[in-house]
Amino acid sequence: MSYINSALLPNEHLILKAKIHWIIYVSALIILGIGLILCFRGGGSGLEVIGFILSVIGIAKLLKAWLYCYSTELAITSMRIIAKYGLIRRNTIELKHDKMESLNVDQGILGRILNYGSVSVIGTGGSRAPIPYIANPLLFKKKALEISEK
Repeated sequence: MSYINSALLPNEHLILKAKIHWIIYVSALIILGIGLILCFRGGGSGLEVIGFILSVIGIAKLLKAWLYCYSTELAITSMRIIAKYGLIRRNTIELKHDKMESLNVDQGILGRILNYGSVSVIGTGGSRAPIPYIANPLLFKKKALEISEK
């Protein structure tokens, strides 16, 4: 059971749950691919060792990205915005809609093309919860603002 589902109050319902964009895996897959190519096509020139090291780094980065996806949750409910990240050390931010001061979306050029970005929710007390690599961040912002206006 996800943290968000377990944190819902009796009269609260889930409106939108953000997903982590697949771009988080790309650098790990590129490093792993280059490493595997060097491992099997090194030609005996010592590139196999470099390929093996790159493969290990690629696998470690792939595992790190998967753990980030597994341990990060961001959702809009009928009463609040909930953000949870971290696996061993869990950080949670639960912000009622009337306490939300602003919601910022940060997208670079690649983020705009592939539709991902960082979402930062800022509360009235100055609390900030930046969550990077959110798929479709503008939809998340739109839904959050629609709910907070009601």
